[in-house]
Parts: sequence; structure tokens; C-alpha cells
Amino acid sequence: MPPFPAKPIAKLTGHTGPVHAVAYSASPHSYILTGAADRAIRLYNPSKAPSSSVAPASSAAYPPGLVNKYNAHGYEVLSIDVNQANDRFVSTGGDKTVFLWDVQTAQTVRRFTGHGGRVNRGVFGGEGDSVIVSASFDGTVRIWDVRSTSYKPIMMFSDAKDSVTDVLVFDGEIVSGSVDGRVRSYDLRTGYCQVDVIGYPVTSLAMSKKGTEVLVSSLDSTVRLMDRTNGQLLKAYRDEAFVNTDLRVRSTLGLNDSVVISGSDDGMVFAWDLLGGTTLHKFRHSQMREVKGKVEKKEKGKKDIVSAVAFCPSRREWASAGGDGNVIVWGMDN
Repeated sequence: MPPFPAKPIAKLTGHTGPVHAVAYSASPHSYILTGAADRAIRLYNPSKAPSSSVAPASSAAYPPGLVNKYNAHGYEVLSIDVNQANDRFVSTGGDKTVFLWDVQTAQTVRRFTGHGGRVNRGVFGGEGDSVIVSASFDGTVRIWDVRSTSYKPIMMFSDAKDSVTDVLVFDGEIVSGSVDGRVRSYDLRTGYCQVDVIGYPVTSLAMSKKGTEVLVSSLDSTVRLMDRTNGQLLKAYRDEAFVNTDLRVRSTLGLNDSVVISGSDDGMVFAWDLLGGTTLHKFRHSQMREVKGKVEKKEKGKKDIVSAVAFCPSRREWASAGGDGNVIVWGMDN
């Protein structure tokens, strides 16, 4: 097993509410974008941010490492996705709107409206990131043409019986996860929809690099690795201290798809061995430390949630986003 990045190397501060979204920029993955309940999106250079738990005194408007701020959302920001060219990103949130941003000017390029509820997720897809796919509380998945002047979606799927919490695009397929406990895969070439029953509300999806497996988080304190060809359960990831029964928590793959990492309802982050399913590490986000042995139980609260995690594709580094308004970047002990 390759060494795991377990040392806090940067603390990104400044948000005044829980951070719901964290994303690395495209290659060379030097920057981190965050979105929070305070309606703000922030762009950080984590190499310029402090690593200590006590940040140095600075202006609250521009804490160390902050490069830019993006303000347009009228409600909380729930997701961020960066395009391959690194010059634009998409954000979604509680205002039922999908925003396309210019990174440098900090201005919105397009705003796509029409969803009947909060937009839980927006991701790029298509050749040259020519479309945006969004998933909403209204139970629909919509595809928007970035290059068109039309403000109507070019396609919409409304099979879900409840809120669609996450969506991803791989090749010619769109995969969505819903509170109705199902993962749906739409093949855009054939029009066929494959449905896999998880049985519990789905909160997040992540695709393996090969595209043959999908990682599914659900509200039974379990993360599952599913075979995309036949819907078979390959591995389930659990821990007696892992709690995810109430809140939207994201999980992801890291270290070349060798580990699974997930936040939780009560401030913990867990890392599992992908193949063996064993718990490798446990972290306490707010106290920026790895927890050895038995985890002390504590009352759940919104400030304790770790709702988003992101793994850097090119370095042994990852980030956890907390209800305390901070993002912790974890790296190797040099």
C-alpha cells in the first residue's frame, strides 16, 4: 500500500458557513475552489496558506492563500466543477440556478435556469466540455449546451422519484444518484437507462478511472463500490465509528484508485483500502489530526459535518471541507 497523506499542510479559512463543495483546479492542480453556505465561492492557492491550526492575523476579507472571490449565488453553494482548460468552472446551489464562471474575471458567463428546486450538482461533459449536466432536488437531470444561445436544456431526464443528489459523465453516459435509493445510467447513444437499486438514499457518486466501477455513498453509513456492467456490489466500506445517516456527504477515490475516502455527519474523515475494504485512517477534521484507536463519540451538529472531500489527481494530497467553514489540505510529512 502506498504511503497515505496524513499531515495537515494548509488551512483555508474565510467562509462564514459550512463548506459544501471543494474542487481542485485542472492540471497542474495548483488551486482549490470552495463553495459554502455563505453563498460565496473562493479560489485558494494552498501553498500560500498557513499550515498551523491558528492562522496568522490578517484581513478577514483576504485570508492567506486566497486568490479570488466569486459572488453571484443568492443561496448556499452546493457544487463546483472545473473544466479541462482551467479557465471556467460551473457552480450550483440553493437558488435553482446553474452558473458558468470565467475564472480570471470572476464574472458569470452564463446562467441556466429552469430547475424547480435547489441544484445539488453540476458537471462538465461532452467534447471540449461543451455541455453542463445538472442534478436537482426537483428530481430531474438536465443537459445544457454551453455554446448555444438558448437558455433551455437540450435534454432532460425525470425518472427519479425524489431529489437527484449527484451526477457524473463518463464517455457517452450520464450516471445519476437519487434519494429514491437508485443509481441510473443513461446511455446517450442508445437511449437505454440502466437502474441499480442501492436501497438507501444516495448522496454521492464517483467514477473509477477505467469507468468500470462507480463509488456510491448512501445514508446507511456505507460506501459501496459497484460494477457498472452488471450492478453487482464489489465491496462495501464501513466502520463502527463512521456515521452518515442524515446529511449529504461526498466520497471519492484517490491514490490512483487504491483508496476510498469519505466525510461523515460528525466531523470525521475515513480512508479505506479499495480492494481489502479495511479502514486505513481516521481523521478529525476540526482538530486537524489523525485519530488512532477508538473514536470518541460526540453529538452531531451542522458544524461537525465533513460534507465534501477531494483528492488531488497528481500529488499525494487531498482536502476536506467542514461545517466549521474551513478546508483542510492534507499532504505527506516531508
